[in-house]
Amino acid sequence: MSAPATTGVDRHAYLDTAPLKPGDTVRFVSPSGLGSKESLERAVAFYEAWGLNVVVGEHVLDPHPRASYLAGPDEGRRADLVQAWCDPDADAIVCIRGGYGAMRLLDGIDWELMRANALRRDGRPKLLTGSSDITALHEAFRFHLDVPTLFCPMAGNDVFNEATTVRPDVQRWLMEPWRGREIIGAATEVMVPGQASGRFTGGNLSLMSAAVGAVESAVPQGALCFLEDIDEEIYRLDNLLLQLQRFGRLDAASGFVLGSWFRCGEPEAIRALMEEYLGHLGVPVLWEQGFGHDPEALSIPLNVDGVLVAPAQGAPRLTVGAGDFLVPDAGAGSAGGRG
Repeated sequence: MSAPATTGVDRHAYLDTAPLKPGDTVRFVSPSGLGSKESLERAVAFYEAWGLNVVVGEHVLDPHPRASYLAGPDEGRRADLVQAWCDPDADAIVCIRGGYGAMRLLDGIDWELMRANALRRDGRPKLLTGSSDITALHEAFRFHLDVPTLFCPMAGNDVFNEATTVRPDVQRWLMEPWRGREIIGAATEVMVPGQASGRFTGGNLSLMSAAVGAVESAVPQGALCFLEDIDEEIYRLDNLLLQLQRFGRLDAASGFVLGSWFRCGEPEAIRALMEEYLGHLGVPVLWEQGFGHDPEALSIPLNVDGVLVAPAQGAPRLTVGAGDFLVPDAGAGSAGGRG
């Protein structure tokens, strides 16, 4: 199943032009969990310090009558998201925190309306940002709108305030072009050597597995698959990977980039599990890339093309852009992966 056509949208628009510049407008929404007034004010201050005009969604601090884990009823959270995306003055939609709840919004969204409002005034696509539970939106925006998105730490979370590298990294992704950017974590290792090119897809493993069978879980063949998670015991990770395997998503990937597995148990046991599921597929795999819930989490652009080079000896490379970065002797695996 392929994504619906979106006339006029260039998913590679930000390879050569910066997504945002001072004076642009970003809309803050909270499609998942509820934050605090203090964290919201801090988040606004961070983005305003970059010269951006911030508009806060009406319902971001609404309580839910039943569920304290949700930032208000589904209707309000959905209305904020759709209104933000359809605002002709909006250049980016910033999800200020994760938690749980974004997937609850998907079936009530008018995707034809969203497609009709996918472009900014300058003709480039609007940009969705966020991580963790926002994976549900990244996957849906890829399928329904075919726009680039940014999987990045969120301004309403403590890590955005406390980590030394996170804010400057997010700022660079927002304010500089993406082509040729190298994304390698401090502890990244090659689990399976090889090289591949393809579309960057994925995000949080739990959310991807929860979407199996829904329309947005369909992926292009030969995509590079990014996976990470938090607070999952190893038997749960096993089950989540099994769901993706049985659905065919693991076999469809041209390579894998594994991020952080924060509070998921012993790294050695998790690595052994990943090798069991991914090590025999004949595609390159990186371990401990550092995106996701890592205390110094890296940002990852999604629904854009890039290149993974994982040599048997030497440092790996993960490069944003077309397949010009492949090298002839990166180790096992075909030069083009599976697509």
